[in-house]
Amino acid sequence: MSQENPPKPLFSYRKYWAECFGPAPYLPMSRDEMDQLGWDSCDIILVTGDAYVDHPSFGMAVIGRVLEAQGFRVGIIAQPDWQSAEPFKVLGEPNLFFGVAAGNMDSMINRYTADRRLRHDDAYSPDNEGGKRPDRAVVVYSQRCREAYKNTPIVVGSIEASLRRIAHYDYWSDKVRRSILLDSRADLLVFGNAERAIVDIAHRAANGENLREIRDLRGTAFVRKRVPDGWTVIDSSSIDTPGPVTPMTNPYIDTTETAECKTQQKEEENPDAVQAVKIIDPLSARKQGVDRQKSVIRLPAYETVKSDPVQYAHAARVLHLETNPGNAKPLIQAHGDREVWLNPPPIPLSTDELDAVFELPYQRKPHPHYGNAKIPAYDMIRFSVNIMRGCFGGCSFCSITEHEGRIIQSRSHDSIVREVESMRDKTPGFTGVVSDLGGPTANMWRLNCKSKTIEENCRRLSCVYPGICKNLDTNQLPLVDLYRDVRSVEGVKKVLIASGLRYDLAVQTPEYVKELVTHHVGGYLKIAPEHTEDGPLSKMMKPGVGTYDAFKKLFDKYSKEAGKEQFLIPYFIAAHPGTTDKDMMHLALWLKQNGFRADQVQAFYPSPMANATAMYYSERNPLKKVGRDTEKVFTAKGLKQRRLHKAFLRYHDPENWPILRDTLKQMGRADLIGFSKKHLIPPRQPAGWRPKNGKNRMLTQHTGLPPRRQR
Repeated sequence: MSQENPPKPLFSYRKYWAECFGPAPYLPMSRDEMDQLGWDSCDIILVTGDAYVDHPSFGMAVIGRVLEAQGFRVGIIAQPDWQSAEPFKVLGEPNLFFGVAAGNMDSMINRYTADRRLRHDDAYSPDNEGGKRPDRAVVVYSQRCREAYKNTPIVVGSIEASLRRIAHYDYWSDKVRRSILLDSRADLLVFGNAERAIVDIAHRAANGENLREIRDLRGTAFVRKRVPDGWTVIDSSSIDTPGPVTPMTNPYIDTTETAECKTQQKEEENPDAVQAVKIIDPLSARKQGVDRQKSVIRLPAYETVKSDPVQYAHAARVLHLETNPGNAKPLIQAHGDREVWLNPPPIPLSTDELDAVFELPYQRKPHPHYGNAKIPAYDMIRFSVNIMRGCFGGCSFCSITEHEGRIIQSRSHDSIVREVESMRDKTPGFTGVVSDLGGPTANMWRLNCKSKTIEENCRRLSCVYPGICKNLDTNQLPLVDLYRDVRSVEGVKKVLIASGLRYDLAVQTPEYVKELVTHHVGGYLKIAPEHTEDGPLSKMMKPGVGTYDAFKKLFDKYSKEAGKEQFLIPYFIAAHPGTTDKDMMHLALWLKQNGFRADQVQAFYPSPMANATAMYYSERNPLKKVGRDTEKVFTAKGLKQRRLHKAFLRYHDPENWPILRDTLKQMGRADLIGFSKKHLIPPRQPAGWRPKNGKNRMLTQHTGLPPRRQR
């Protein structure tokens, strides 16, 4: 299938013969359930690190229901005991393949804090119980599937596999690890939103095609021995800029025929002959032009990036520039004598396709197997509706773009309203409050490039940084209409917006801010300026604090007009690459001047494949061209300095005063130590204070104290 051909509509395939069984009430988790459905086997078995919740906010439920709609019999093995292969045999051997996922979260982020401390809970497990999935779950589950049935193909996916598809920095082991394809020994890896790829894989497998021979499918990665003949390799494995190449003189040419030595001319190509692989540098590729159907970009090899942080930053930059489905080329990265090959990202789903995916027969509840156990992640979203996918913000610390893509995929207005009605009728405990209408962001629904041609050719990392692109449609009035129609649904009393708000976009449509503030804020609205200083903001690709001030002005104005006392809760990141101690001090002063006392703070968490993670590891800036002498990025890496940055965010906590006093003195800012309003912290601890004594905990806006009003 040519990468330039339009994708086959998701639900246009001829259905598999097992369609005759119809949809299952729940995808079966046991042999007894299979017997009740009349199944003798499963065509596809999904293995996941999450509890099975049959809800469109849970990835394995979506993939399972999409495959079921194609006629396949799909079973789920949720949170199996990984100590042996036996739990992976509970449903028998699948006829086509195992689909392996870590779950909605990366298993390492799920299990460890940003300070690498072990978590003892898991929101995706029954009763919040931790330890129900292994570290690096995709690798462990895949190995157990192979042990259970050694000849059964394995397809890996989920955000864990997606963000580890090439060599990647692993924060928990503090080293660069090779592609997860090699450690998992999977036949194929699907990255991003995988509906298109997994449906095509399933039908091709059902038609007898070997999964190891599927090499032309967008959104997939695989291992091969070498680049096929006839391809052009654009060699981007070096950060050195190539100079002019002087043609070599043919030593065998008869120089008596001409006055000057001639260079050997390229012989006329025989169209029937097998053409060798052609290798050119990126500059020549741009000048000459190459056939995008037969060209691939070579990244620095795994062996190179694991020992050379600058090359790692270069590889990260190249990868991020190849994320637009409209112009991305395949990528290859050598791992020893093997090549990890990444096809271009999948084509986004159309509105009709996305509607169909979300309107499959989900029960919107956990599987009955869990009884009365509480699954916190489900409780959080059971009364919410996902209205879109993707994010064009490009925040460097976030991996959404690398997983879901930059192009916004929006559901239709009517489909969203129908889901609210279905939630009202089917979800136990619904009291009339819709907890969220959102997605990766609250207010990017239906916001796309004004020109399809420009969108397909764009190579910007963000549509809103350093400023909002003039080609971006920022009109949020359709979202206002959606909010109003959902509020008018019979039985709906209140609609809240809990997804993160892009306030730099919101101020482009003041009517949207008014609607949001008047009807959809429950007293507090969370937004994420992340910092106040230009240095770290430029590394985060976030707007300046002036944009926050503009939004706050509108927020306060419309809150007052609505007769409501409402507050903004800004979120900030400590220890982000590019953040100095001085930056954190200025942020702490801003927080105090504006009356904010953060109860919980967020330290930068280097997740795989994020641009900020490349900064953290390499101490270079991959947002710009990378070279040996390019900008170095200061990064707080040691636990002591990371804790110091967090302490600045919680300047009001007596636990942090000793370290802040020492630091301010070392910085020559002892003038900020004192008892007046202009001081950041007092010169001594409170009377009777004891370290880590909960009785001395100070109130914050989360624990009873609202932010102080500015004077």
